[in-house]
Amino acid sequence: NNTTHQMTATSKPVPILNAKTPASDYEFGGPIGAFLTSLILPVVTIWLAHCASIGEVYLTPTLSFLDDEAQQDYNEKLLNVSPMKLKQSVGACIAWFVFLVVLERVLPGEVVEGAPLVTGQRLKYRLNGHLSFWITLALLAFGKPSVTLIDDQGGTQMSGFVRYPIELLCDYFVEMAAALILLSTALSVWLYLRSFCDGVILAKGGNSGNVAYDFFIGRELNPRSLNGTFDWKEFCELRPGLILWFLFDISMAIKQYQNLGYITGSMVLINIFQGFYVWDAVFNEKAILTTFDITTDGFGMMLAFGDLAWVPITYSLQARYLVNHDPHLSVWQLGFILALNSFGYYIFRSANSEKDAFRSSTNPEKDVNLRHLKFMPTKRGTKLLTSGWWGTARKINYTGDWLMGLSWCMVCGFQSIVPYFYAIYFCILLVHRAMRDDHMCHQKYGDDWGEYKKRVPYMFIPGII
Repeated sequence: NNTTHQMTATSKPVPILNAKTPASDYEFGGPIGAFLTSLILPVVTIWLAHCASIGEVYLTPTLSFLDDEAQQDYNEKLLNVSPMKLKQSVGACIAWFVFLVVLERVLPGEVVEGAPLVTGQRLKYRLNGHLSFWITLALLAFGKPSVTLIDDQGGTQMSGFVRYPIELLCDYFVEMAAALILLSTALSVWLYLRSFCDGVILAKGGNSGNVAYDFFIGRELNPRSLNGTFDWKEFCELRPGLILWFLFDISMAIKQYQNLGYITGSMVLINIFQGFYVWDAVFNEKAILTTFDITTDGFGMMLAFGDLAWVPITYSLQARYLVNHDPHLSVWQLGFILALNSFGYYIFRSANSEKDAFRSSTNPEKDVNLRHLKFMPTKRGTKLLTSGWWGTARKINYTGDWLMGLSWCMVCGFQSIVPYFYAIYFCILLVHRAMRDDHMCHQKYGDDWGEYKKRVPYMFIPGII
């Protein structure tokens, strides 16, 4: 039976646990599209890392397999992957992941309940990502023991603590991309295999029966370990890749200083913009528990690769580009970009905070901070916001998010399209997400969703689109 709901005596729809995903619900072009995406995105990630390193798009075709010397030269120019650096990078990535797991286990943190599952159960989440963020920065800045030679026989003594040489992340950028891809792929394989264990709850969209499709989309909804106290998906969403992204940015700034003797205005802004973005995400860690990624998507290659490889590498392209290709923008240009970023952040955070507060409240009508908001009741018993930020456009938070992303690209000037990959890709991603959410909300709310769209007709920009 491919239906996703059964009817009770009161005709209220009750979700069927682990119902098979019908072909009509396929995304990303179905099994073929999912398979090709799984193959292409890792290659694109390494290619982008290299393009940002050389400051230009490198697309020269080759038939150099006819010439061994030419083939070697092409590989070095296009991929520039050192086997020794790759081995070191793999070890560093594993150590980084384990380090953050240890912090998640030992640091104090608030334990909160997530959104209700299909079974009605609410999983508990341990939230200490914000503390992990600051502990990590402090250890990297002051946690490396400094050893001094005290005699000719090789005697040493510890003379204090210094910072770790994280500028190596810049030197190993392409190899780190390859290592993160290997790590995320290995995790995806393990997640797929463990999803066949008894008692797991599968994601609505990840149980098609097609290996390639389910592997990419993700079968298990909430994979957990350590007696059910460690949530793999929530952990990976906000910690290893996101914090590493900021560390890449810092490493690029240090490398630029070593090369030039100073840090440029553009590099300062990209570190402030993206560092604040990462801090904001971990500071508001609780807000992620009501997002589509956590409540609905399975944890497979799509999210594992996105969280662990795609985000830290492709989101730090601007900083990598600026190391050797600063555009020397004027103070007025930098000021305009700062204003654009601030405006985008204001929309993004205030809209998301409003939505999260409304969803988390048990009685928003009597909440002094929420009672001014208007909403539309649905047959499901839930409420859809029709005023405030969410009365202006159904995905107004996406608009703010994209404006921030555009400002990150603009600090790089206009000499190369490489730094603008993020703005182009993110626009496509957000449009796809919006269409995906619209389809799923129509399934979820039925005719109520059509009525809601009449009340809030615009998707991204009020009065325009």
